[in-house]
Amino acid sequence: MTSGFHEARFPLRLSLSTSGGPVRRTDIVNLSNGRESRNSRWRDARRSYDAGSGLRSVADLYEVLEFFEARSGELYGFRFRDPVDWTSTRPGAEIGPGDQPIGIGDGVTAAFPLVKTYGDAGARATRRIAKPVEGSVVVAVDGVPRPASAFACDVATGIVTFAVDAVPQQGASVTAGFQFDVPVRFATGRIDVNLSAFNAGRIPSIPLMEIVP
Repeated sequence: MTSGFHEARFPLRLSLSTSGGPVRRTDIVNLSNGRESRNSRWRDARRSYDAGSGLRSVADLYEVLEFFEARSGELYGFRFRDPVDWTSTRPGAEIGPGDQPIGIGDGVTAAFPLVKTYGDAGARATRRIAKPVEGSVVVAVDGVPRPASAFACDVATGIVTFAVDAVPQQGASVTAGFQFDVPVRFATGRIDVNLSAFNAGRIPSIPLMEIVP
């Protein structure tokens, strides 16, 4: 994670009603024979949200303005909970230590970064998880849950580090379950406030953009 980040979370009550999700950039060239050539410009997806869609009152708007000022606008990043995708498993499912594979032991390596894999029979995409929620991470080695004393997780980087006497042995599968936030920043340097329009139903747009770890 780059510098300029506050470990503060965007108001959870407001984030539950925001809109947005993953964005991918693809170059598409139409060929003379009617076919097309496609090339991905980004290796991974980048999340984009609109926090304005979660506002329901002037009090909500003031809460966002206060948060915006504390982050100095676009200058400092912050945590944001995706209303749909915020755990190591599917929405509504219970988190378990076997949810996501995060590495294979070699008897020496003690640190493993948290990741989440999306996909189906056709393809898979792996996403780095840099902002797990404190106290939510559970870990298993070869399917056996490990006690909290056997590892530590840095909630600022998403790195799981095993204790010296608990390092996964050669060939052992390491898995984890967790809750997580998305590191984002405001994608605008200004928030336009018009109370007459707001009371009449026009909600200001407050774009957020994911910060790639």
